[in-house]
Amino acid sequence: MEYTVQKLARMSGVSGRTLRYYDQIGLLKPARINSSGYRIYGQKEVDQLQQILFYRELDVSLEDIMEIINQPGFERREALRGHFDKLKEKRARLDKIMATVEKTIASIEGGVPMQDNEKFEGFKEKLIEDNEKQYGKEIREKYGDDTVDASNAKLRGMSQEEYAAMTKLGEEVFELLEKAYATGDPTSPEAKQLAEKHKEWLMYSWTSYSKEAHAGLAEMYVADERFKAYYDKEVDGGTEFLRDAILNYLGM
Repeated sequence: MEYTVQKLARMSGVSGRTLRYYDQIGLLKPARINSSGYRIYGQKEVDQLQQILFYRELDVSLEDIMEIINQPGFERREALRGHFDKLKEKRARLDKIMATVEKTIASIEGGVPMQDNEKFEGFKEKLIEDNEKQYGKEIREKYGDDTVDASNAKLRGMSQEEYAAMTKLGEEVFELLEKAYATGDPTSPEAKQLAEKHKEWLMYSWTSYSKEAHAGLAEMYVADERFKAYYDKEVDGGTEFLRDAILNYLGM
């Protein structure tokens, strides 16, 4: 079976403009161009488009998708199994968030009272999902799936009090960063307190601690623009100062 851009767009729900863009960037080339100048897609391209859409559903960037599917060892069956597992995880997160919303509505309307710890289940899942979406690839490459999965499990198991304490610590880190940065000295007592508080905040999600891991994370903050923007939004130049404060605190 062969499809023009219009027919493939109608079948897949992807706009013709998007298909043309995928062709332009080399992500999904048509099988051939017919004598009338129309792009023609075959079974191989249909399967590849499905693969692209699976990755997009998991919020993988077009650049990363292109790199993945163009790898010499790319195996569609294994990729589909991976998609299936990730989608199940995503569904589980959404189910938990929906359940939290449903319980909250029932509680407000005078139904079954909601336990305080239940009110935060959805928020924890949302935090995990946001972290995975923004930083998951880099963190998993650096520390491995087992470490990240264990960290997520620890976060899910937090009590209401622990979750509130972690959130408060995160706010204190920003407050201390501003005070310490004002000294201009990453070896100052304020900078040391900042590094200690950052370590304390990390341990709410980390299952174990090492100086090397802490130092590596601090270096990643500076190297990755997304991490850098997170701290620099509060204090311009704060990310590098935090890195230097942590490294000094660790004696590195």
